[in-house]
Amino acid sequence: MNVKITGTGCYIPSEVETNEDFLQHKFLNDDGSPFKQNTDIIIKKFKSITGIDKRRYAEKQHTSSDLGYLAAEKAIADAKIDPEQLDYIIFAQNFGDVAYNSVQSDAVPSLASRVKHLLRIKNPKCVAYDVVFGCPGWVEGMIQGYAFIKAGIAKKCLIIGSETLSRVIDKHDRDSMIYSDGAGATVIETTEEDSGIIAHETATHSYNEAHYLFFGKSYNTELKEDTRYIKMYGRKIYEFALTHVPTAMKACLDKSGVAISDLKKIFIHQANEKMDEAIIQRFYELYDQEIPAGIMPMTIHDLGNSSVATIPTLFDMVSKGKVENQEIKKGDIVMFASVGAGMNINAIVYKY
Repeated sequence: MNVKITGTGCYIPSEVETNEDFLQHKFLNDDGSPFKQNTDIIIKKFKSITGIDKRRYAEKQHTSSDLGYLAAEKAIADAKIDPEQLDYIIFAQNFGDVAYNSVQSDAVPSLASRVKHLLRIKNPKCVAYDVVFGCPGWVEGMIQGYAFIKAGIAKKCLIIGSETLSRVIDKHDRDSMIYSDGAGATVIETTEEDSGIIAHETATHSYNEAHYLFFGKSYNTELKEDTRYIKMYGRKIYEFALTHVPTAMKACLDKSGVAISDLKKIFIHQANEKMDEAIIQRFYELYDQEIPAGIMPMTIHDLGNSSVATIPTLFDMVSKGKVENQEIKKGDIVMFASVGAGMNINAIVYKY
C-alpha cells in the first residue's frame, strides 16, 4: 500500500503589491534609526537578493482559514472525492486568523475546524487540527497524514497550508517586503499504484536556533509597544539553512534509495531566491554533481513568500502546467523540502 497525492488546489489572492508600492514606506533599523540609503536603493538591493518583484495580499474580507477553505475546495474537487470521506483535515498555519486592520490573532476554534465547518462536513470522525511548525508546516502535515494512513487509522487526508503574513508585518522593517499571503492544499489517499511518498526526514534545531524567527516590536519606537510583528535574524537563518537543509535533503534521498540523477524536480520552500539556489547548489555538491537545468521551479518572483503555502501552491501550479517551462510527468521522482521557524527542517521524496 502506497500513499499518493490525488488532488491539489491553491488560492492566490487577487491583491497585488509591487515593489514600487513600498517606495513610500519609512524603513528603519532595529534601533529605530533611519537608513542612510534611499528607499528605492533598498528595494533594488532587496530584489537582487530575494528575487521578489511582487507579492499577493489577501482580500480584506478574507482570513487565513478562508484562503485555506478555498484551496481545499479545489483539492477535493480535483481528487473527485466526497469530503465526508475525509478522515483528517490537517491545517498548517502559524499566526491563526488575523482580520484585516486587526492586531489580534484568533486561533480558537482551530483553523482546521473552521475549514471543516465551511466544507459542511457532518462526519464527526473527520478529525480536524492545526499544525504550527513554521514554514515547513505543510510538508510536516503531509508526513503526519502519511503516518496515519500507513498506520491503518486513515484512508484519506486533506493537508492545507495557508497564511496571511501581510497582517503580521512591521511596515517599518524592510524584511516586510518578503512576506505574502496564499493557500495550497492536497488530498492524500491509499493507492495500489507504484507512486506516492517514498521517504521523509524531519529535524528541529532549537538549542541555539529557536528564536531566529520571532515576534517583536516595531522598529518605529513611536508605535504601541505591546503590538508584535514577525521578525527574523536574516543572516543567521541564511547560514543555518545553507548548513543544515542540504544534509537533511541528502538524508531523505539516501533513505529513499533513489539516485540523485533520477530526481526530476525539487519543490523547495519559496523563501529567498539566492538562498534557495545556494541550498540546491550545496545539495548537489554533496553528491559531486552539477545542478540539472530546470530542477527548481520558482514562483517567489510574483507571489513572494507565503510561508506554509509556498510548496503546495507551487506543486499545484506546476502539475497543472501553470508555471512556464516547468512540468512533471507520471513516474517522475520529486522532492519537497522546507526550512523555517523553530528552527525546523523537513523533506519528502515522492514519486508522481
